[in-house]
Amino acid sequence: MNQHNPDFIFTCHDELPWTPSKFAPGVAVKNLGKANGRAMQLVRFLPGASFPAHLHTDVEFLFMLEGEVLQNGQRLCVGWSMVAPAGTEDFEFVSPTGCIFLLVYGLGTSDLFTGLPSQQRPLCT
Repeated sequence: MNQHNPDFIFTCHDELPWTPSKFAPGVAVKNLGKANGRAMQLVRFLPGASFPAHLHTDVEFLFMLEGEVLQNGQRLCVGWSMVAPAGTEDFEFVSPTGCIFLLVYGLGTSDLFTGLPSQQRPLCT
């Protein structure tokens, strides 16, 4: 907390360590803060890393900072954003190049990597 703004949380990501994800090898996160049932993270994927299939039980916001990711057939590159409404599913979330993105999500949703069955989805070119 900051003595001049005690109700705000200020974080410098350079001072935070990358923490390995408990959901996927080759993925690490920096927890930037949480409030009112939401959390914000920087997420880093090594080349070829992927998240398992999962359900979004709350809205999720993503903004690409480096690299690219394929999400359900859509290629997201630097500067792209994504909003996943509650009830949507990720069947494919993989980074062929490696990437870093900013993620905002509802707390309590991170344990919902339920291993949904994979579906063949066309990849964008």
